[in-house]
Amino acid sequence: MRFSSDHRAISINPTTLLRWVYVARLSIASAIFLAAVLASVGQQPVDDKLLFVSLVFLATFSFTAASVLYSRWLKGVQPQTFFYIQTVFDLLLVTAVVHVTRDQSGTSQFAALYILVIAIASLLVTARGSLLIAALGNVLYVADSLWSLDAIKVSVWLQLGVFAFVALGSAYLSGRLQEAGAGSEAELQHVRLQAADILFNIRSGVITVDATGRLLYANPMAEHLLGIDLESLIGKPVLEEIRRIAGALADALERSVRARVRTTRAEGVIATVEKRFPIGVTTTYTDGDGRRTDRTATAIFQDISDQKRMDALRLRAERLEGIAELSASLAHEIKNPLASIRSAVEQLARSPMTGSDEQTLARLVMRESDRLSRLLSEFLDFARVRVARLEPVDLATLVNETVRLALAHPARTEGIEIETRIDVGQLTIEGDDDLLHRALFNLLLNAIQASPPGGRVHVEVSIPSPEQVGSSATLRDGAVAISVSDEGPGIAPENRDRLFDPFFTTKPGGSGLGLAVVHRAIDAHRGLVYLDSSTSGTRFTIVLPCQVQTGADDSAGAPLSPAYT
Repeated sequence: MRFSSDHRAISINPTTLLRWVYVARLSIASAIFLAAVLASVGQQPVDDKLLFVSLVFLATFSFTAASVLYSRWLKGVQPQTFFYIQTVFDLLLVTAVVHVTRDQSGTSQFAALYILVIAIASLLVTARGSLLIAALGNVLYVADSLWSLDAIKVSVWLQLGVFAFVALGSAYLSGRLQEAGAGSEAELQHVRLQAADILFNIRSGVITVDATGRLLYANPMAEHLLGIDLESLIGKPVLEEIRRIAGALADALERSVRARVRTTRAEGVIATVEKRFPIGVTTTYTDGDGRRTDRTATAIFQDISDQKRMDALRLRAERLEGIAELSASLAHEIKNPLASIRSAVEQLARSPMTGSDEQTLARLVMRESDRLSRLLSEFLDFARVRVARLEPVDLATLVNETVRLALAHPARTEGIEIETRIDVGQLTIEGDDDLLHRALFNLLLNAIQASPPGGRVHVEVSIPSPEQVGSSATLRDGAVAISVSDEGPGIAPENRDRLFDPFFTTKPGGSGLGLAVVHRAIDAHRGLVYLDSSTSGTRFTIVLPCQVQTGADDSAGAPLSPAYT
């Protein structure tokens, strides 16, 4: 039993108390048995008292072993009936000990054990139950006295009075303990209500199960993430249902509640018909109080798609930086010799001694040299994607100028139109105008080339959705989203993971650096790039940090929900 400093919070662990009862019970039975054996050494025939003590010792050992096994089978949770049975057996054991240890005057030095049993009973059962236990002890003591003595002496009546006094005192203490426990229970209930309110509103799923896998608690976010009506499953086995959707979560809960293994920052996947996303899982367990509560396990899990997305973006940025440095070095080493080769071939082609075949070959070499030179220039542009200067950039002007340039590009197929929609007021962002212009132009050019004849490319400027901002600290204070959509056939799923990788392209003759430059340019401005593609078209969205100053009749527009980053 543990008391707090202000004596209001009282905690009794019946399991620990029962362990001491088992130890004391076996110690008393063993001591009496050993004493009887030593007293009967050399006596013939065997004393009846030794036979009685042996039977008592055997019964005590068997009953205690059965009690321990039963407790383990119940996993530490015992009903009130179990405590009553234990106390009644201890009264019978004490009566047997008193019976065999009575001296010639009819008294026994072990009669005080009745008081110990009654006191322990007041801690295990109710106040009324402790009175019943005390009454049973008195009855047993009187019955044994009548059995052993011709007449009940005054000392026996005095001991009965002591037992009655202990019983009343134990009942009073038990009542006070229950009153204190009721006050603590009220305080605990208040704390639980506060905790429930917090768990109800957090953005992490919380699930608690008992040792048999029955659901004890689930907050609304757990239902939302798993897509299961968990409220209807309270009190029912739920691990198999969870394992069907999130195997790692169910396994972590099972390990915690059965093997007492805590899980920290594990990862899993929630997969349903409608969605599939990664989760982070942390679990812990409690052993309960051994009386009213069983061992439980609690899992806290959350969607870590944003974290995974940010990790992928960071790794991609690091990889692009390494490739950029290599590209710059190679471009510098190749470009100058290539220019010399082209110049020499051009001079040879102008020589009067050069025939028509040689001139044809020379023109081929110069054309391929020019192509390689343009490719090297793209490499250098890719390597030089850094914010050279920060200055105020009017977003509407940037978008409109880039659209006009894209409409005049030779790669634009006749009939393709570009529609622009700006859902924010006058907006000025801090950035590198040239770098942002190149990034947006590359997206527009890709959209134009992907669109069918007569198709439309849509450019939209709006306030980004919370999903697009994610956990990025640079975007929480304000951000703007620029999306470029086409009506093409979409991007094959197997190509989406490599779309921003340098030198990866699905276009004949493409360098594979356009989208890599876009990614590096936006990353240099501490922004994000999203991709949403299907068979009806592709949408690229860039999200840039800024302080949005909206006009009087501006609109946030429809929220975007990118499926892929």
